[in-house]
Amino acid sequence: MSAPYVLTLGIAQDGGHPQPGCARPCCADVSVRHLPACLAIVDPEADLRWLVDATPALPEQLQRLAVSAPGPLSGILLTHAHVGHYLGLAFLGRESMGVRGLPLGVQPRMASFLAVNGPWNQLVALGNVRLWTSASFDLGPRIRVEAVSVPHRDEYSETVAFIIRGPSRSALWLPDLDRWEDWDRRLEAVLAEVDVAWIDGTFWADGELERDMREVPHPRMVDTLGRLAALPAAARAKVRFVHLNHTNPALRANSPEAAAVRAAGSSVAYEGERVEL
Repeated sequence: MSAPYVLTLGIAQDGGHPQPGCARPCCADVSVRHLPACLAIVDPEADLRWLVDATPALPEQLQRLAVSAPGPLSGILLTHAHVGHYLGLAFLGRESMGVRGLPLGVQPRMASFLAVNGPWNQLVALGNVRLWTSASFDLGPRIRVEAVSVPHRDEYSETVAFIIRGPSRSALWLPDLDRWEDWDRRLEAVLAEVDVAWIDGTFWADGELERDMREVPHPRMVDTLGRLAALPAAARAKVRFVHLNHTNPALRANSPEAAAVRAAGSSVAYEGERVEL
């Protein structure tokens, strides 16, 4: 039980599921909930607990983390400045948790955004958080995290994925990306480097939204599955789709779309999955 591990704390797109303002059937059953995409990185031996992204559901996700790994939060790594990935920072200030000197692992544009824009700059000025700008992060003696640039809508900050390396295994966390073709790395090559991968599964297919989907570019899951089809079964089995929009039918485990993902040899991420590193 002392091995470091990652723990999935959320699998939905930024607005969660059900999503506010949605009157469509996908959000009619309020008893079925999915929290925004979030991953915990835990090293029991070093007594460390990190989050990847600070979602609007941060309080509940911290409670879930405490069930698995009781103790104070060690820090947060941020992928980018879209609402589902950093708004939870608001809970760190004096109105709520009042943390002191909590490390925030960020990239240069994200650091500048937080340092000059309110209310985030108050967290910096009051010492609630300490901005840690780096291309890689050593989270204690046994875990190293590499930030990998990915193409996405970068209005306020750059966007990164994270490759998380433990003593024995490694994981990819890549919840947001515009198009696989725009990335300077090949997905297939990155999958070969890691043991498990959470990748962008925001939309199942075109026509899913009642607005122009070009406003929110993401790979379609059907296209990604087609791309993965040529890979060996062991490579496809590494993939968990994450960051699913409330409209994505694959969120429902009994849907034909979720069944198609399983038949293709991959899976839809689920909250509570624990993978040792």
